[in-house]
Amino acid sequence: MGCGSSTSDKSNSDKAQEPAYAATLRPIIEKLMKDNVIPGAVVVVRSPKDGNWTATFGTGTIGKNVPMTVDDHFRFGSNTKTMTVTVLMQLAQEGKLALDDPIAKYWPGVTNGDHITLAQLAEMRSGLFSYTFDEPFNASLDNDPQRVWTPQQLLDIAFSHPVNFAPGAQFEYSNTNTILLGLVIEKVTGKPVADSFKQRIFDPLGLKQTSFPAATDNSIPDPHPQGYAFGTNISTLKTFALPPDQQAAALAGTLLPSDQTTSSPSWTWTAGGIISTVDDMTTYVQALVDGKLLDPQMQKTRIDSIQPIDPANPAMAGYGLGIVRFGAHLLGHDGQMPGFMTFMGTDPDTGLTIVVATNLATVPSGEGSALVLVKGMLPTFYGANAVPGEDPAQRATTAPTPTG
Repeated sequence: MGCGSSTSDKSNSDKAQEPAYAATLRPIIEKLMKDNVIPGAVVVVRSPKDGNWTATFGTGTIGKNVPMTVDDHFRFGSNTKTMTVTVLMQLAQEGKLALDDPIAKYWPGVTNGDHITLAQLAEMRSGLFSYTFDEPFNASLDNDPQRVWTPQQLLDIAFSHPVNFAPGAQFEYSNTNTILLGLVIEKVTGKPVADSFKQRIFDPLGLKQTSFPAATDNSIPDPHPQGYAFGTNISTLKTFALPPDQQAAALAGTLLPSDQTTSSPSWTWTAGGIISTVDDMTTYVQALVDGKLLDPQMQKTRIDSIQPIDPANPAMAGYGLGIVRFGAHLLGHDGQMPGFMTFMGTDPDTGLTIVVATNLATVPSGEGSALVLVKGMLPTFYGANAVPGEDPAQRATTAPTPTG
């Protein structure tokens, strides 16, 4: 699959200028990619203590030598949720809404809408069924990957199912929540949510390679890799892991993933529609965690909102107002779409930032491909006993492939 590092032809002088940790990380990443048949990856590390490093690995097209580049565009999936909630919180600090407002104040027809707050939607504690768990929906994604979905169609699917629990009772990752928040933003601002993203996040941070395309646009700006996924939406409805015989075939190279590059992302909307580059997402996640997008009190509200997704295992991962705590150190989010997997995290104590983007959704064993690499990288910075982060969408639910 061409998983070798495209930085391997660097001159010795270039490598000598790299941080010392690069020599440790490169073979770890290369081995993990080979062992998990990850076609390509772009990795960014920003460390005030140990220096900065950016590296590309593997190929953008399976079966061809098409080196990944640092300028590649990726679908960043559920990292979009952090932006949606950021805009929501900006509107709250401007007094245009309140986080404890019920969703019924802004959108009718939501089961328990009088009791589900905007904050509970943002924290994934609403109890609303996620439309991405609906079997006919997943079949439709498989049978008509170019279909353009509207937010209301997605909500209609979600609301055809009973709620899973009372508002606030527990954590459960649901894309329905973030679709609703996107609609709230549009109602309060009176303009498309794309305009709010641009005016409130992209432009202030100088994210020139970041976009939120129209629902009818399934293209990705050049340059970009091809994006791949194992299985189908239906076959991975109950688990991301391939059956044992298919896992063996995938690892042997006799079962190849499908090309999902131009499948319509419209079903993700404000839950997963952002396209970006690793450099832009590095700038963004640092601003997200450092509080550059909110006032101090609202940023404190965001950080204080993080709760364990599994109260019985609080050290593993936490979720709050559109933000994830991975293990003990990194704050940020991750995103998985058919074809792509991305991770962004910053340590608020040390400033260490890690951003990883890959062109494969999940590896044959079912884990998100970018997280496989991040978990392999963390011990270099935090020691062998570092508790690796995990994807709340995968940890808390048996989500289908489209997690957004």
